[in-house]
Amino acid sequence: MRLRFAGFGGQGVVLCGFIFGKAAMLDGKNAIHTQSYGSASRGGLTRSDVGIEDGEIYDLVFQDLDVLVTLSQQSYNAFRADLRDDGLLFYESDLVVVDEQPAARACGAAVTDIAFKQFGRKIMANMIMVGFVNEIAHLVTDESLAATIADNVPAGTEAKNIAAFEEGRRLARVAQETS
Repeated sequence: MRLRFAGFGGQGVVLCGFIFGKAAMLDGKNAIHTQSYGSASRGGLTRSDVGIEDGEIYDLVFQDLDVLVTLSQQSYNAFRADLRDDGLLFYESDLVVVDEQPAARACGAAVTDIAFKQFGRKIMANMIMVGFVNEIAHLVTDESLAATIADNVPAGTEAKNIAAFEEGRRLARVAQETS
């Protein structure tokens, strides 16, 4: 499974990839995580790639993605072509316009707005998206994700981040019921 989170610096894209990779390892799978961001990372194009396999992982560079998560228009434009036709596209619906009918299954959610309104911080959008993605794609167990989130967010924010993750899961269930 090849997964890419992409957006602009400051959205928590790298943390999302790290959390999925570590959760996969807690589930007994092999995982690799790489990241790329410009020298002026705040606001610049950022990506976080994760490979999850039961067996050995031989590729360090992914161009044939199973899952693409885009949190900005720039990241969608830059990486859309790397998504397989039968892949899953997740996007921040307030920031990304999907300008073509994608062959991939596309699922959007306004995670930044929800994060601000429900949690008072836009940065919580990343954990909402983690829950949203996993509820639909079933990449790792929710228990491993929750444990990894709790272990890797700033001290004192664990409960809010877990609540954001759970909100993402809820949003995905609602989206699946209405589609």
